[in-house]
Formats: sequence, structure tokens, C-alpha cells
Amino acid sequence: MAAPDDRRYLKSHEWHRREPDGLIAVGISQFAVEELTDITYVEVTRDEGSIEAGEVFGEVESVKATSELYCGIGGTVVAVNQQVIDKPETLNEDCYDAGWIIKIRPADPAEFEKLLSAADYDKACGQAE
Repeated sequence: MAAPDDRRYLKSHEWHRREPDGLIAVGISQFAVEELTDITYVEVTRDEGSIEAGEVFGEVESVKATSELYCGIGGTVVAVNQQVIDKPETLNEDCYDAGWIIKIRPADPAEFEKLLSAADYDKACGQAE
């Protein structure tokens, strides 16, 4: 499955989507979900306050592995998706929409454009067509 091109990515498989209100939603890609298999637990360790680009904001656990979650842009964490915390399987079912994990108010909105495009992310994952 090709990564949606309405967002930007990190090589560590987090997607970043600019929302209409200027916030940036962050989640994990379908590629990550498929690699992890059944996701059983999501923890957000940075649920408010400032965060730097490249900083860990939580982790995802599955029956197969545990992976840290990284933020690709700096700013302020303003929301956590409680549905994903309460029902981690949401990531298995809908990682690109209902499965956002945190929302950030970016310190520098231009940082968003520096993340990988969908095409570059697909190439990095070996999924380029």
C-alpha cells in the first residue's frame, strides 16, 4: 500500500499531517503497522508541553516488538488521541485517520516541508512502484 501523499514522513515510519487549523497530527504508517502486526499497547510519554524534532514521544507495542515513536517537528503537544490509548487496535484498523496519536502546534510550520514526501518514504521502505 502506497503511503498517502497528503502528509510527510520519517524513516522511522511516523506520518505527519497538516490539519486545517494549522496543527500537525502524528501517527504511524501502514508499513509500520504491518511490520509490527497486532498492536496491543500505545503509550504517550509527551502528552503536553514542548517537544523537539527527533524527540521520542511514546512507544507502540505489539505481539512482535516494541517501537519508539518519534516526532519530526518541534512545537507544543496540544492533544493526545485517547481512543488509540484505550483501544490500540485502532492503529491496526485505521492508522491514517482515526489512528492519529498526538497533535502538535508547530514552532516553525516550515519544518513540515523538510520531512519525507510520500514518494520518498515509499522508496525508503522499498515500496516504490
